[in-house]
Amino acid sequence: MKITASNQRNHGLTLLETVVVVFVLVVLAAVLLPALSQPKRRSHLGCTNNLKQIGLAFRIWEGDNNDKYPMSISVTNGGAMEAVAAGNATSVFQVMSNELSTPRILVCPEDNDREVATNFAALTPKNVSYFVSLDAIEANPQDIMGGDDNFEIGGLPVKSGLLKISTDTPIAWSATRHKLSGNLLLADGSVQGTVNSGIKNWFWPPNDLSRTNFSIQRLAIP
Repeated sequence: MKITASNQRNHGLTLLETVVVVFVLVVLAAVLLPALSQPKRRSHLGCTNNLKQIGLAFRIWEGDNNDKYPMSISVTNGGAMEAVAAGNATSVFQVMSNELSTPRILVCPEDNDREVATNFAALTPKNVSYFVSLDAIEANPQDIMGGDDNFEIGGLPVKSGLLKISTDTPIAWSATRHKLSGNLLLADGSVQGTVNSGIKNWFWPPNDLSRTNFSIQRLAIP
């Protein structure tokens, strides 16, 4: 039997085929990249929703307690004033357990260092992602009530406990959550997303004369 050699040869992609392949890859990237980034957007939205629910709990609680928040009512009268003054942020959320309903909303979805508590009685700083302001009052709706606790001062993360800040404090959001940004809960129940360049304007609004002498603000960091 005579064996004949095939004239067919292997060859690389032609220019047209290469252009088609590149085009397909670009289309796939355009479709898949937004889908891949979507969970992060949902996480940021989840954190905002958590704070809105916390804000609602504050407003319900103060409505039942002579327009005062737990930070302004003594422990003996059912508040958390002495505990939170010592830097115990979790005490405020324990006092409001009925209004909060579930400890799940106390953990930011992007906070990898915290875990959800099984119940409010077992609540510890490891189960809370949000700070509490000791100086917010119901009469000032733009007062900062709380927010994300991923602060750093001078590039160093803040520690659990009572944090006192002034206009000279180099406070900023860390990169551990929300990409160098964070959420602040105001006394009117709204949540404001902020970046480092504008964070101090929320603590000390430049055009708010009522806060001119409010030089120090106290935050309980969990």
